[in-house]
Amino acid sequence: MGKKFLVIRFSSIGDIVLTTPVVRSIKLDSSDNEVHFVTKKSFVELIDHNPNIDKVYSFEKSLSEIANELKLEKYDAVIDLHNNLRSRLITMFLNRPVSRFQKLNFKKWLLVQFKLKLMPSVHIVDRYLATLSSLHINPDASGLDFFIPDDVTLVSELNGKSYVAFVIGGTHLTKKLPVQKIINICNQVHIPFVLIGGKEEIADAQEVLKQTHGNVIDYCGQLSIQQSSRVIQYANAVISNDTGMMHIAAAFQKKIISVWGNTVPELGMYPYLNEEKNNIIVEVKNLSCRPCSKIGFSACPKNHFNCMNMINESDITKHLI
Repeated sequence: MGKKFLVIRFSSIGDIVLTTPVVRSIKLDSSDNEVHFVTKKSFVELIDHNPNIDKVYSFEKSLSEIANELKLEKYDAVIDLHNNLRSRLITMFLNRPVSRFQKLNFKKWLLVQFKLKLMPSVHIVDRYLATLSSLHINPDASGLDFFIPDDVTLVSELNGKSYVAFVIGGTHLTKKLPVQKIINICNQVHIPFVLIGGKEEIADAQEVLKQTHGNVIDYCGQLSIQQSSRVIQYANAVISNDTGMMHIAAAFQKKIISVWGNTVPELGMYPYLNEEKNNIIVEVKNLSCRPCSKIGFSACPKNHFNCMNMINESDITKHLI
């Protein structure tokens, strides 16, 4: 007889995609197992079509919106992959056995503040999967999942075309490759590039179009997450900042050239790929101020932004030739 599990991860795009091996492992352990997932409403589309998740609970502002419903489910176990005050409160309210992800915040703080490299050389996905050991569930090593509904098709303009997807967005400016760098890359290699980003990147994308030579197609601010994901799925390769779409690219096992600014791969959230040769990390090593944050800032705290400004474009373009 199967068991019923609740997986908790409230946000954000990348973090939620990185939980997919956990839910798949639970299902592989027994097809009778039932997996529920709780997240914020704004992220439901990331998991709504995942066949390994039987029910999604979501909330707008407060977990009180769904707490009583969750209580009635009488879960056999709760897997807390967020591990913050709010997730701890809901697990206390549910009063079910809990397996909780260890965030290692103190070690992250030491890395950011004093550049002490005490973080384990373990990807965050494998740390997520470690929560299953106390439940006697074996982790599955098949990588990430991302499921796009069948009715979300590739934009017609790209059908049959060969292109590189260029994810120019990012939650924080200090994680984003400067516009001039993007322009230089697109001008150095005469292959089609497709720009992906949100509404915040529209102005940058327009500047790229102005200063390149007809080999750039811009979809910034025009596509949903699912539509952007379809563009990534059919790309020959993906260039990406350290952002959620990078992890969606990893779910499709794409060749990924990830560009790192104020954050570092040592924080454990680099692309989770089966083929190491497809995981190309571009960063300015041995920069004394890096990492300056585990998340990012709206401007460089040192006012020089060397972590991105010193990136050599050829370290990216040489992998596209």
